[in-house]
Amino acid sequence: MKLRVYYEDTDTGGVVYHSNYLNFCERARSDAFFQKGMTPVLENGHFVARKITADYLSSAKLGDLLDVKSELVEMRAASFTLLQTIYKENKKLFIMQITLAYITSEGKPQKINDEIKELILSLFNG
Repeated sequence: MKLRVYYEDTDTGGVVYHSNYLNFCERARSDAFFQKGMTPVLENGHFVARKITADYLSSAKLGDLLDVKSELVEMRAASFTLLQTIYKENKKLFIMQITLAYITSEGKPQKINDEIKELILSLFNG
């Protein structure tokens, strides 16, 4: 997913705030669902962040055009893990591995059914 860095994403020096890289990755995950005519909130549940590991390699700046790539790393019974990388042209700026747990609307963990597994595979597997 391509996105532009706007003034609201930066500090007064025009450098992207560290927390906004997480927001950019969230937008990319949500956008994958939107492109399929869906939302990340599914009929029987939704995904929440369970674990995040982030590595900040270089700063993005005001006006930069960024590309967020999302790749499925692992599918488990009630969660999946993505590797999300933010690039400016061919330069890696940020890498994050995120594990997303599938929960009911009441907040209880639940297994990911085959239909949703197929959806996740279609969204994030290449």
